[in-house]
Amino acid sequence: MHLIGVYECKLDSKSRLMLPKAFKKQLASSLTSPFILKRSVFHKCLELFTMEEWNKVVLEINKLNRFVKKNNDFIRMFTAGVKMIQLDVTGRLLLPKDLQLFAKIKRNVVLSSSANMIEVWDKSAYEKIINNDTIDFASLAEDVMGSQDIKND
Repeated sequence: MHLIGVYECKLDSKSRLMLPKAFKKQLASSLTSPFILKRSVFHKCLELFTMEEWNKVVLEINKLNRFVKKNNDFIRMFTAGVKMIQLDVTGRLLLPKDLQLFAKIKRNVVLSSSANMIEVWDKSAYEKIINNDTIDFASLAEDVMGSQDIKND
């Protein structure tokens, strides 16, 4: 799955947000299944996975040897706060309070596609990350992708 798009939305008074129509279209086959919502590893945002994509992540995590302490610690931290959530009948997702607090999400939210998941950001935090002048994106792209053997089929 490769999701596409960045959308702004607002939390309602009950901490629900409407999933944008474009994401609903892309996720059509998964809308009746639960989603997984978790803390991001690197940023103060949340990550929303379909159950199918989450199961792929868990398969990789389950390959770790649980008798190695750092693996066990990683698994505990990685899964801390993980919640199973579902769209309600009107297409809204409820953001649990503990995860909202972690990501400092208030009212204005940005949903940003990130390959196989959707990042859920407080709008001001998202804008700070995207407009970060200390990151040289051209250099980062070269470091990360420059050594990749990219084939055009």
